[in-house]
Amino acid sequence: MLNDKSSIEKLRWIMAQLRDPENGCPWDIKQTFSSIVSHTIEEAYEVADAIEQQDYVELKKELGDLLFQVIFYSQLGEEEKLFGFDDVVEAVCEKLIRRHPHVFSDASLSTDAEIKANWENEKAKERELKNNTKNDEERLSILADIPKNLPALSQAAKIQKRC
Repeated sequence: MLNDKSSIEKLRWIMAQLRDPENGCPWDIKQTFSSIVSHTIEEAYEVADAIEQQDYVELKKELGDLLFQVIFYSQLGEEEKLFGFDDVVEAVCEKLIRRHPHVFSDASLSTDAEIKANWENEKAKERELKNNTKNDEERLSILADIPKNLPALSQAAKIQKRC
């Protein structure tokens, strides 16, 4: 077992033990990407609730639960040879650096409007790049990447903003 120090590696080790086919937890072993989605959404709402309640003791616990969801998906990704936790971290690091040129390069974006415009421009480039890897029949509409499971008002706001 890993030492008693709390770390991301310890959390990853715990997840691997839970998913161990011989000695793991039967419930954790049978989970799939699809079967834990509702738990992920619930954890996100619990984070939001703790923030709204200004309950920072609870927020710490709920953020841990949300982080565990990322670890769970990463474990599933590793098992299916799709991606691993390090790939998830690499992707978010690359995206954050690219979307913040005013922090990580010499770009000069000083107002909220400039920063927001750059952010939206980068997201549009990402959508275009994603579309360029598809043939004509598979190309996505400008609304295609808006999550279908968003609450209706959030989905409507995203659609309106995109249009």
